[in-house]
Amino acid sequence: MTKIELINGKYHGYVNGNLVVKSTSKYYVERQLKNHKEDVVVQIQKEEQKAVEFPINERFDFVKNVVDMVAQRQTPSVIITGEGGLGKSFTVIKSLESAGLKNMTTVLSETDLGSVVMSKTMFVVIKGFSTAKALYRTLYENRNSIIVFDDCDSIQKDPDAVNILKGALDSFDKRIVTWNSELRDPNLPRMFEFKGGIVFISNLTPDRLDQALKTRSMCIDLSMTVDQKLERMDAIMREPEFLPNIDLKMKEESLSIIKKYRFDAKEISLRTLIQTTKIRSTGRQNWEQMAKYVLIA
Repeated sequence: MTKIELINGKYHGYVNGNLVVKSTSKYYVERQLKNHKEDVVVQIQKEEQKAVEFPINERFDFVKNVVDMVAQRQTPSVIITGEGGLGKSFTVIKSLESAGLKNMTTVLSETDLGSVVMSKTMFVVIKGFSTAKALYRTLYENRNSIIVFDDCDSIQKDPDAVNILKGALDSFDKRIVTWNSELRDPNLPRMFEFKGGIVFISNLTPDRLDQALKTRSMCIDLSMTVDQKLERMDAIMREPEFLPNIDLKMKEESLSIIKKYRFDAKEISLRTLIQTTKIRSTGRQNWEQMAKYVLIA
């Protein structure tokens, strides 16, 4: 069953009560509902079933568990997918630290030059673009550590990079990584054993991930509906690390504003909650109107 409503100058298209499209063009909304109705219904049904069987906060608990398995060398890698801005990276880093590992960047900055660093107890975070050769160097230099590739989706689109990762994530007792081309670097061997682990954090949907990497990794998908995002935000705002200097009541009031305007918001994420909460904490009388403007303008 489809439905169209005009709200604040935009047409909102619903399928079975779920918002699936919004636009200033009524024709565009009608066309989207007509052309994609069956696909949308199937996807919504799948998401609803997943939400009932595996609530979003439980899936974040799964993330903690599988990251700990990588930290304990019980599995070589995990891939965590889902939209950005809802705590994937924070959960991974916190899980690695809870497993007793230390961030290599922090350790090196606090360690005297020439001191011995135990790489087996370290993790390193790699962000952004990487070439296949840079990936090979990263794996070699951190061959005994846990490597977190955070939003490094370029390596999953590069066939050479994927082939390098296949060796690092293989199921054999010894995971051998090779580079059979001219390196021109005497510090890089053509072959080495990778004894570490890898955590991929990606904003890609699971169907866009490389199949070879998916079959070699545990995969946790954190894709969420709007209601699931709000549920997750409610859980995070109650954690002591989240804006510790702001009263919980103000955080709850801020989240209630986001819930009120959730269908008109440009984005719903932790950034949204942080911005709205900071506006609320100013104590201004017009804070709610300011928060609404930031949300939908």
